[in-house]
Amino acid sequence: MSVFGKSFSVLDISASGLTAERARMRVIANNIANAQVTETATGGPYKRQQVEFESILKQSMLSRFSKAAETGGVKVKGIMESNDLPNMVYIPGHPKANKEGYVEMPNVSVSKEMVDLIAASRSYEANTAVVTTYRKMNERALNIIRR
Repeated sequence: MSVFGKSFSVLDISASGLTAERARMRVIANNIANAQVTETATGGPYKRQQVEFESILKQSMLSRFSKAAETGGVKVKGIMESNDLPNMVYIPGHPKANKEGYVEMPNVSVSKEMVDLIAASRSYEANTAVVTTYRKMNERALNIIRR
């Protein structure tokens, strides 16, 4: 792979990370927005969703012969619903309360979602820093060539 191919590969990897983290933040925001929803269209309380990532593997000319693959970033494999049981909260006067007065609430912990949101935000910032550093390095290289 040429030098330019590798540098574009760095941008592709960072771009895939930015896209994946943006999807993760969108799902977290959806979880927080639905943290109190006791009835959904499918019935029952809202279930927490999680983004599942997978790495992108690239086959290069070299790796084709050596049967090795290079990583090419990350992509969203899918959005999965959590299988955790709903939180049972004692609210006797609630219209969805059972005989004992407990209501099935979503299995979303807002504090856990906030921690995940901070982690996704830090990842997004790291990928942005890679793109910014790449741009600055290219500017310096062009300035050296101009002299």
